[in-house]
Amino acid sequence: MTKNRLVYRKVLIMGGIMIVLMFLYMTIGSRGNWSYIVSLRGKKIVALILVSICSTVATIVFHTISQNRILTPTIIGMDTLYIFFQTIVLFSLSHFHAIAQNKYWNFFLSGMAMMLFSLVLYGLFFKLYPGRIYLLLMTGLILGTCLRSLTTFLQVLMEPNEFLLLQSRLFASFNRVEVGLVGISIGIVIPTILYIFLHRRSLDVLHLGRAQAIALGLGVDRFNLKLFIMISLLTAVSTALVGPVMFLGFLGANVSYKIFETYEHSILFLGGCFFTISFVLLGQMMIEHVFHFQTTLSVVLEFVGGSYFLYVLLKEREVIK
Repeated sequence: MTKNRLVYRKVLIMGGIMIVLMFLYMTIGSRGNWSYIVSLRGKKIVALILVSICSTVATIVFHTISQNRILTPTIIGMDTLYIFFQTIVLFSLSHFHAIAQNKYWNFFLSGMAMMLFSLVLYGLFFKLYPGRIYLLLMTGLILGTCLRSLTTFLQVLMEPNEFLLLQSRLFASFNRVEVGLVGISIGIVIPTILYIFLHRRSLDVLHLGRAQAIALGLGVDRFNLKLFIMISLLTAVSTALVGPVMFLGFLGANVSYKIFETYEHSILFLGGCFFTISFVLLGQMMIEHVFHFQTTLSVVLEFVGGSYFLYVLLKEREVIK
């Protein structure tokens, strides 16, 4: 069996596993009450798929741009900005304000804040320091640290009731997703994913490195800017929809590298999304049927993803030695 056929078979197997888990999630404990199951679990499963696809695709593209498989889009401070936005709204306006009460207003404003932050950061660096991606990442990391410190300071000054309400928003949750927000997210995510997938061959070229990509005729700086906008859009939608999920994309991307062992982004996108969706579905089923909602899915995702992140760091350290 050739290597390409083996890779395609792995993708099909992963897709089959995903379909089986989707079927199990929709049917376990349903007792034939399909109207209730579709209205409740259908909304959750669409949100699970959206967040999984956004996180995985954004992280794979980010790894290709940065030429580093440890970095993730969250390093530029997107999740920190989301937490800061939610904190400043409750601190200055209270939870009775329309922005805090209306999920649609909150979704659009937090998403726009994350997009504007990334566009200002990217636009500034692509004009002043084109090609210096690591300087951009370091600046984003420093700004994220500053926002995190300011957020902690504001949280200390908040009233206890406001702080408790804020805490419920700072953990990713698929149980409080609005159907309308899911529809809006689909309308944003599908064109973005299509654009990235149509440029998968250019991503394969960019994977070779900046110098090689320029030699092959690829406009690297302009292409990187477009990709950064797509990454920001996917990350902003995912975070605004369910909350910050730090290690989900990292886990999906790095596991797909190990399983499929290819540089082709078409395979990595499909296989990585299949794996991430399967993993999130399995985690959600454990939360509902094993832990009986005693914990949240974000805790499981962060624990497994963080453990794998430490494993990758230690492994890279051994390789360097």
